[in-house]
Amino acid sequence: MKKIILITGGQRSGKSVTAEKMALEMSSHPVYLATAHIWDEEFRQRVLKHQERRGAQWTNIEEEKWLSKHDVTGRVVVIDCITLWCTNFFFDRTANEWEQPSVEEALKALQTEFDKFTQQDATFIFVTNEIGSGGVSENAVQRRFTDLEGWMNQYVASKADEVILMVSGIPVKIKG
Repeated sequence: MKKIILITGGQRSGKSVTAEKMALEMSSHPVYLATAHIWDEEFRQRVLKHQERRGAQWTNIEEEKWLSKHDVTGRVVVIDCITLWCTNFFFDRTANEWEQPSVEEALKALQTEFDKFTQQDATFIFVTNEIGSGGVSENAVQRRFTDLEGWMNQYVASKADEVILMVSGIPVKIKG
């Protein structure tokens, strides 16, 4: 039976660990779908630490944009994370050039891909960040990205069966 769970919160609030524990409670062989693009060595090390934390029982998939090309039917899948997934649509790397679509174009593409991906009969545990909680940025690009992610988070939350807010490592159920 299809189920969508959204886990949100601030940086280092325990979102990923909670999502992983939840997935392991539901399945002995969950899927971890990483949306990260490796930007630099420091980020590569973060990714390696996440991979080391998970055991051999996980099926690991790396996909920056097109989640729906992966068949996860009947599986429990952690998608980590919406923030990095939004980044991949916000800064589009095509032909070795950077293009930045409008917020509306990026949001439409993300929503379309989300809907296509979550049509599968699976349990989806999406991880995201509440990046707009810290105030309004002085940087116009950051404000546009915060808008994009905020609207995408709202979209996913509206489709979710359950939403959990992480506060200092404590899960607080806010929907479901």
